[in-house]
Amino acid sequence: MANCINCGAPLTGNLLVCQYCKTRQDVDLALINRYTIEKPGSERICPRCHVPLQVIDLHLDGKFYIERCQRCLGLFFDPGELEALLDKTVTHVYEVDRPRLNEIQNAKRSCEYPLGYVDCPICKKLMNRVNFGSRSGVIADTCRNHGMWLDGGELRQILEWVKAGGNLYHKERQLESAQLELEQEKKNLQFKQIDNNLNAMHSSPYQEPQKIELHLLPLIARLLKKILS
Repeated sequence: MANCINCGAPLTGNLLVCQYCKTRQDVDLALINRYTIEKPGSERICPRCHVPLQVIDLHLDGKFYIERCQRCLGLFFDPGELEALLDKTVTHVYEVDRPRLNEIQNAKRSCEYPLGYVDCPICKKLMNRVNFGSRSGVIADTCRNHGMWLDGGELRQILEWVKAGGNLYHKERQLESAQLELEQEKKNLQFKQIDNNLNAMHSSPYQEPQKIELHLLPLIARLLKKILS
């Protein structure tokens, strides 16, 4: 069981704020060896507290800058930064721990914010809410052009998800989905080819049926790109 960084009281469950002294717990960056505050305030604004975000350096294989709100401890990642952080901090995961994934997915975090959309720290447009991976239990706020916002505690949950093989499980699900999509498209083309052949028999001289595999090549290329990206 973890203890409050201020008063030392035990923290039960997934509390981010101590129920005794009300100190917010920095559970996300506690998993990072060290970090420094490079800039107390930036032009990027916290979508929760509406104050300038700090620029911090996580010192992962050199300089690694992200933004953080010093009040709510939410984090903002430019496109690709979160994936890079996960690659650098969680390694040697070779199997899926399904019982642990169930625990992570079903973990109940304290709901500090009402359900709704928040503004992008950069363009101020409403961000989309998307599930991060499969069974991570985290719904992240994303701006297609500028990056991803994670509320306090969500990075820790994602890191635990990756350690339990969440990335491997997510790729398995993507592959299964791609296979189902390919099979459905193949069936659709088979039915279409039958219709075309029947029509050709009644309206024109015999034509050799086209191979279904040729029609599937563009779809296969798109699915492979989706899985490998």
